[in-house]
Amino acid sequence: MKTNKTLIVLMFLVLAQFGFGQKTSDFFSKADAFFSTYVSNGRVAYSEIKANPASLDELLAIAKEIRVTKDDAKTYQAFWINGYNLSVIKGIVDNYPIKSPLDKAGFFDKKTYDIGGEKTTLNDIENKLLRAVFPQESRFHFVLVCAGLGCPPIIDAAYTPAKLEGQLQTQTQLALNNPNFIRVKGKKVNLSQIFEWYTGDFTQGGKNLIEYVNQYRNEKLDPKAKVGYYSYDWALNETK
Repeated sequence: MKTNKTLIVLMFLVLAQFGFGQKTSDFFSKADAFFSTYVSNGRVAYSEIKANPASLDELLAIAKEIRVTKDDAKTYQAFWINGYNLSVIKGIVDNYPIKSPLDKAGFFDKKTYDIGGEKTTLNDIENKLLRAVFPQESRFHFVLVCAGLGCPPIIDAAYTPAKLEGQLQTQTQLALNNPNFIRVKGKKVNLSQIFEWYTGDFTQGGKNLIEYVNQYRNEKLDPKAKVGYYSYDWALNETK
């Protein structure tokens, strides 16, 4: 009898794990289709999603049931990166038409989303579920998209476990080689305020900000360049 009970428990655990695996795979597949449909050139077709929110709502319903653990780092990271970007889109769509995420009080730190077994805010996804768990992964800042034009652009695909390393690297390189994101003028370099707000993420291991940026630059910055910061553009990253 005990053996039978043990087998039943084991079968239940295997089936539960299989079910979660299927949901996770389904989530990445549907997220990829969603982003490819509604994202173009780093902008989001919020008005189209507002008019037909079924695919977004379905994705978030799937995400609500998924459980990921940091032991499977790539799946965990890919899930929460997509979860963040989808939740941002949901927040904008729920308040659309809107000109900026800052037009809605508490957009990042009060509004909660039921996702991945957590009732969490956007700030907590970024800072508690990603940055705090993987403190050495500074490239998160180039894939988490806050709906403002000042943020690195959202891509028209899902982040997936198998492709994540390449996707993180590519998006970081694109941002740090973009003359609108890294603004060089003579001996001065103006960086996004992302570098001011999260300086510690980019200066780990004793690096300075120029050294960090130069890791990803094709045309290296002058190591002695004076660093400044330009104002963040919070205008909505909306498809026109």
